[in-house]
Amino acid sequence: MKISVVVPAFNEERLLGESLAQIKSAAGAFLQRQWEFELIVCDNNSTDRTAEIARAAGAKVVFEPVNQIARARNSGAAAATGDWLVFVDADSRPGAELFSGVAEQILSGNCLAGGCTLRLDEHYLPAEIITGLWNHASRWLKLLAGSFIFCDAAAFRKIGGFDNELFAAEELELSRRLKKLARETGKRIVILHRHPMVTSARKMKLYSKREHLRFFLRAMFNQRRTLTSREEAHLWYDGRR
Repeated sequence: MKISVVVPAFNEERLLGESLAQIKSAAGAFLQRQWEFELIVCDNNSTDRTAEIARAAGAKVVFEPVNQIARARNSGAAAATGDWLVFVDADSRPGAELFSGVAEQILSGNCLAGGCTLRLDEHYLPAEIITGLWNHASRWLKLLAGSFIFCDAAAFRKIGGFDNELFAAEELELSRRLKKLARETGKRIVILHRHPMVTSARKMKLYSKREHLRFFLRAMFNQRRTLTSREEAHLWYDGRR
């Protein structure tokens, strides 16, 4: 068995080193099972030291010139050689217990893909409320958080990966297609919750409540136009870090 961890990264020099160190440590859960492990970072047209930091950490670095998270994840997956793909965001830190949970699901033989619940790296009440609501919705509706997704590589390629037209909510659209395939193949989508992944709360502080609300309302009432526009999805693409 071989596991490919794919990390999309756009100007992530501040947090990437710590995240990659944590991923490599957590990967011990795979190595102790005598599984192979590879770490791939997709440099999504960064202008800082992202690629340099990734190489120093021993990661394989691939380059995606179009600044778009869906394309970055797809480019990383295209370079992967593992039987299973694990997508982890550059500002997130999965633990060994979480990776062990992924391994158990793979060994069960009836899991097609999965995700996990999240925990923020600092206390910030509005963000904690939103994260709590997301965690409940994720477990109930089997929705995958983009910051952590694991998937059978063959299944990922069969459905065509992430939608390259989307600049945001691409993980929700992927969830929909994976759930459909899971029903067709008699397999499951699993949301791991015993060991939530730590992820950065920075976005809630870097952008005002008005900016978040504006995006949410536009996505609600004009979904396709909003989600397929880099300008509308500026919370992910304007470079604030």
